[in-house]
Amino acid sequence: MSPQELIAALRKRYATKHFDPDKSVDPDAFQALLEGLVLTPSSFGLQPWKFIVVRDPELRAKLRGASWNQPQLTDASELVVFTARTNLDDADIDRWLDCLATTQGQSLEALAPMRGMMEGFIGRLSDEERHSWNVRQCYIALGQFMGAAAALGIDTCPLEGIDPTAYDVILGLGDSGYATCVACAVGFRSDSDHTAARPKARFDFEEVIEFR
Repeated sequence: MSPQELIAALRKRYATKHFDPDKSVDPDAFQALLEGLVLTPSSFGLQPWKFIVVRDPELRAKLRGASWNQPQLTDASELVVFTARTNLDDADIDRWLDCLATTQGQSLEALAPMRGMMEGFIGRLSDEERHSWNVRQCYIALGQFMGAAAALGIDTCPLEGIDPTAYDVILGLGDSGYATCVACAVGFRSDSDHTAARPKARFDFEEVIEFR
């Protein structure tokens, strides 16, 4: 993809209000988007999230009821709910370091300084601050997900107009250690979506980008 093609794809992207329920995302393309979520960067690499792909029609209808009845919930080809860890503790750090050590062939002893740094940072945060930090990590994933979809010519709509607590109940998150923070509908715009043709309203490049 050339720089010009990238910008063209991002210019075409918008928060799709009406999806065509008869158009499905190619399975290979959607799999690539999901693998892109797995590859999302996170602070310390801790990956304090889980992404739930909701395909059951009954579940999606219930989630629509907890989303101001937005049609994207049921009309889009795919629906992904982004959930963040409600906390972070030593067990989370150990799990990540075990993965890192195995993947990169390092010893846990060699990773001890990193463990101490993570423990020191997380230990200074309250439970509420930890969850808030985890939620911010999920928005990194959301941005990467939407940008990747745009590059593949797939439409998305980020959904914050939802009742996260109701989502947690509907999805049975309960004591899972995860809580809903945002959702994203994925598919293809309907020809009747008049918002698709609206030009993007953005501040000038010189106002937003500063070189020093």
